[in-house]
Amino acid sequence: MSFAQRALRHKSFGVGGVLVALLIATALLSFVWTPYPAAEIDIPNKLQLPSAAHWLGTDSLGRDIVSLLIIGARNGVAVGVIAVGIGIAFGVALGLVAAARRGWVEEAVMRFSDFTFAFPALLTAIMLTALYGPGLLTSIVAIGIFNVPVFARITRAAASGVWAREFVLAARACGKGALRITLDHVLPNIAAILVVQATIQFAVAILAEAALSYLGLGTQPPQPSWGRMLNEAQTLMFKAPLLAVYPGLAIALSVLGLNLMGDGLRDLMDPRLARAR
Repeated sequence: MSFAQRALRHKSFGVGGVLVALLIATALLSFVWTPYPAAEIDIPNKLQLPSAAHWLGTDSLGRDIVSLLIIGARNGVAVGVIAVGIGIAFGVALGLVAAARRGWVEEAVMRFSDFTFAFPALLTAIMLTALYGPGLLTSIVAIGIFNVPVFARITRAAASGVWAREFVLAARACGKGALRITLDHVLPNIAAILVVQATIQFAVAILAEAALSYLGLGTQPPQPSWGRMLNEAQTLMFKAPLLAVYPGLAIALSVLGLNLMGDGLRDLMDPRLARAR
């Protein structure tokens, strides 16, 4: 069967793909339409229940919940895309260099990755906030720095296995240099692993952005964020519990969809698993 046929039959990939498609569609929709301006405050209509005017009700400032969720999806996707892009750009390059050069170069890259990995996104965000102040850019940089050693270690491990393969030895015997072998043989053979890891790190980035915003280190008012919506809802848990349910459900479904799609891609792109299915 072709890849498309196997993908349609794969339940995990199908469910995850639908959830991710909804997330991306919601983020794109925010550029052209929201029911109300997300920053519009309407105190007389605060804490309204779901109705025809406000499909999911309003928050403590009278802002429309649907509008906040739609804009929050855009911010979450933006952080995920850019932070994962930073991790791929720097981490993959470092991992490929370490696998190709070996020796002291590999040791230096791996020790640098270990050092960077010792600073989680939260700690990095706290340090950056102390220097430059909180904001969306702080979240992106902190999560992106955290992603670099993740991709570096995975790339180095996968690329080292490819460098030991017979076709790479044959390419070296034909006179190909390390750069040419890396681009022609190593990188294409580890691309599937990197794609799967990217979906997983995308989910981690959305979760980390929500956590940083919840703590006041990420997206700042008046820009909506799912994490800050949770922070604002915690003081109204007994009066308006749905205010916490909506952003929490949005985060959970987004992370679940990305993880399911990542598991599905792993099964579909691994030839051994594909033959077993």
